[in-house]
Amino acid sequence: MVNVQTEILIRRRRNEVAEYAADPDNAPQWYDNIHSSRRLTAGPIDVGSKVAFTAKFLGRDLNYTYEFVEYVPGEKLVMRTAQGPFPMQTTYTWAEVSGGTRMTLGNTGKPSGFSRLAAVFMPPMIRRATRKDLQKLKSILEADA
Repeated sequence: MVNVQTEILIRRRRNEVAEYAADPDNAPQWYDNIHSSRRLTAGPIDVGSKVAFTAKFLGRDLNYTYEFVEYVPGEKLVMRTAQGPFPMQTTYTWAEVSGGTRMTLGNTGKPSGFSRLAAVFMPPMIRRATRKDLQKLKSILEADA
């Protein structure tokens, strides 16, 4: 089982951070391993929306689809893999704090197949990657301030 949570303080208003981070079109800009995202459902992001991502993990290209299963704009977003090699749930939360917004990014999942073999190495790798991704998100959003 993989269960990794990271957080960061971003010196921007909560609605600005949440709006940018929740938009899957922005994912390739701030997620180092995500190379592309493509919306599979029309309209604004909401529960039931699906997005296809292509990422690189452990030296392999992964194609997977996330479905938005919970969305409270400006507060919380929960996505689950609807299709892909690694069943994963990703949760974003945003909280207003003194000096900006605390964003938390959580990943939970139960690896299977090839991924199960690497499960022991996954939590530290995911933690390092998400810290780097959140730092990049912070840099992008604070540069626009």
